[in-house]
Amino acid sequence: MTKSKTTTITEALYDYVLAHNPPLDTVQQELVRTTLERFPDAARMQSAQEQGPLLAFLIRLCGARRVVEVGTFTGFSALAMAQALPPDGTLIACDISEEWTAYGREAWAKAGVADRIDLRLAPALDTLRAIPAEPRIDFAYLDADKGNYVAYWEELVPRLRPGGLIVADNVLFGGKVADPSAEGPAAAIKAFNDHVMADERVEAVMLTVADGLTVARRR
Repeated sequence: MTKSKTTTITEALYDYVLAHNPPLDTVQQELVRTTLERFPDAARMQSAQEQGPLLAFLIRLCGARRVVEVGTFTGFSALAMAQALPPDGTLIACDISEEWTAYGREAWAKAGVADRIDLRLAPALDTLRAIPAEPRIDFAYLDADKGNYVAYWEELVPRLRPGGLIVADNVLFGGKVADPSAEGPAAAIKAFNDHVMADERVEAVMLTVADGLTVARRR
């Protein structure tokens, strides 16, 4: 094996990356700041700033109109994806917190995309199982409780159209997935990563973006 060419991301280099990505708009910036201020202990659950433009790019790249998000938190990722959808596009956002998603609702309204987002406050597995069991979803983003990643995956993949994409966040879990003795959520993510790698219904790549992203395409 050759030595990895991965570059260590310093704070200065991270700022450089953000400066060379599509900038966050005013509403996105405000939502990021508000989340950090109101929920400092939980703000790590917000998708990284560079992930917003990446998700939007992937939405446009595959021409998505029907999107599902599992784990919405304060709504940054949903906002970025909804803004990339065509006017008749729909994003089903799954979460269980009225408190957190209230900030998302406000931001979505400010950005003029509230009509594209169908927020469903219920256990995500219940929401996913209520979606018609046919391959109509164009794009899915998975960023919720790690213990249920495999279960969410198994509900989403059959509903993904051929050529549709599913993106899973936190697949590196702070590097703990490389620990043979990993426990708890880290062990769950390790099991999920192995599950994806063995799934012949998709072709998938794991990327070292933020805390790790897996991008999979339904065959």
